[in-house]
Amino acid sequence: MHQTTRRNFLRSTAAITAGALAAPSLFAADAPPANKPKPQIGVQLYSVRNELKTDFDGTIEKLGKIGFAGVEFASLMERQRKPKDLRKLLDDNGLKTCGTHTPLQTLTGDALKVTIDLHKELGNTFLIAPSLPAKTIEQWQEMAKRFADIAAKCKEQGMHTGYHAHAGDFKLKDDTGRTSWELFFDTTSPDVIHQIDTGNTLDGGGDPLAMIKKYPGRTKSSHVKEHGVKDAPVGEGKVDWKTYLDAYESVGGIEWYVVEYEQADPLAKLKASLENLKKMGR
Repeated sequence: MHQTTRRNFLRSTAAITAGALAAPSLFAADAPPANKPKPQIGVQLYSVRNELKTDFDGTIEKLGKIGFAGVEFASLMERQRKPKDLRKLLDDNGLKTCGTHTPLQTLTGDALKVTIDLHKELGNTFLIAPSLPAKTIEQWQEMAKRFADIAAKCKEQGMHTGYHAHAGDFKLKDDTGRTSWELFFDTTSPDVIHQIDTGNTLDGGGDPLAMIKKYPGRTKSSHVKEHGVKDAPVGEGKVDWKTYLDAYESVGGIEWYVVEYEQADPLAKLKASLENLKKMGR
């Protein structure tokens, strides 16, 4: 390159660089942080509960071959085998443990340490309660306080606890119009994971999108489930997934999308759900 031309080029480059530093929003307003990991897609094993009863290892192998990155346990099924054996089975099939649905009693008292130790062996950090024994506003407030304490103990061990949404969580309302779901999450610690379930929430008349936005950074794990079309896999119902996935990733703090399908022929529908999510760029 000619010296004069090179000098002009360097001046132009310097000017562009200075402009970018002075006004970075012109270049990266919508770009995600470079070091932000892409959310992974797991599957809730309750979806294949019947298949696991007859062929546990084979079903896990099929889920790995379908292409899921992880599995979320339910109904204490992870306690039916030695953790090292279960971890090896998952490792052999390219799967991680992305969570567990575990009863409240396994998260309280001396049982919490047992649960934490077991899941450390499995490489899991999400301990989610699938249901809570609360029916009144006062009981929900008490549960919120209990979970704040559980979350603090989990945090000390590098773990998270949280609560999973069901339709009933959006039925009871206090005198300000807050649902029990909102009452619980408004009252408890910000460290308590907000595991919204799109299908369950919509079934209960709730607004999953509003909840993701109301509790920014707390929806680290979420169940993605269709709504509006009977037996539809994710992407073939009436949920506006682009809007939802954008919200999960811009404000939700999502780390794991967990696919759940509770009807017949689950493996085929789970496969279709994963393929549809991949087509959406996930």
